[in-house]
Amino acid sequence: MKADLGTTLSGTGPFTVFGPTDSAFNVSGIQSTDIDTMSADRLKNILLYHTIPSKILAADVPAGPNAKVVTSSGDSVFVTKNAQGVYVNGVPVTQADISASNGVIHAIGGVLMPPTGDLVHTIAADTSLSFLNAAIIRASQGTTDLATVLATGGIYTVFAPTNQAFRNAGYADIDAINAVEPNVLAPILTYHTLWGRTFSSDLVDGATPATVNGGTLTVSSSGGWSVKGAANATKSNITAANIAASNGVVYKIDQVLMP
Repeated sequence: MKADLGTTLSGTGPFTVFGPTDSAFNVSGIQSTDIDTMSADRLKNILLYHTIPSKILAADVPAGPNAKVVTSSGDSVFVTKNAQGVYVNGVPVTQADISASNGVIHAIGGVLMPPTGDLVHTIAADTSLSFLNAAIIRASQGTTDLATVLATGGIYTVFAPTNQAFRNAGYADIDAINAVEPNVLAPILTYHTLWGRTFSSDLVDGATPATVNGGTLTVSSSGGWSVKGAANATKSNITAANIAASNGVVYKIDQVLMP
């Protein structure tokens, strides 16, 4: 086995393993060729992120939302049990309590990716969010050091417009973003930010969560999960969800939200 975890998982344990199904890998956009080209250390860290060094049955998961559990990789996952089922980092458990001699396996509907850093570093590492990264840097040159706030100011959920979303909003390139006054950008970006850690299992159709800048968004599940800004004519579709950062969660969206 490339990641060389066979000895670990065949040990005394007990362990809890969140096991992505084959379809979960496909849904997450991870192909066998991606696994083949991934370094052994990276793959090992991902697999350890799916493993808890204790036995947790579905019945033992505390009622939500998002109970923190430290994994064998040293990072944390967040488990929730509600009326819809059991979730880990917003990903549903599709089959619970598969018995093993040294623990239990829960099949899940997605692949859990360990955080690569805080929210700022997570956004900066994603090439499809380079316009947003530039906007955070530019906004931080004003009276609000937004980068520091998002890195160290607490736990947040960020709805992150993709590069194409910024282009559709009239920002042709990063130079166009850098031409905007920082104090104009900051309230727009904080309008994309919620207090606390919100996974997709926490989203409620029709909810109007408060943003960091004091406004509200409207959440909808019709036709797939979306959020809408007060001044947007149409909703912004969530195109990627539950991207874990060390201090929060990132969603990719296809429009810039306007307060």
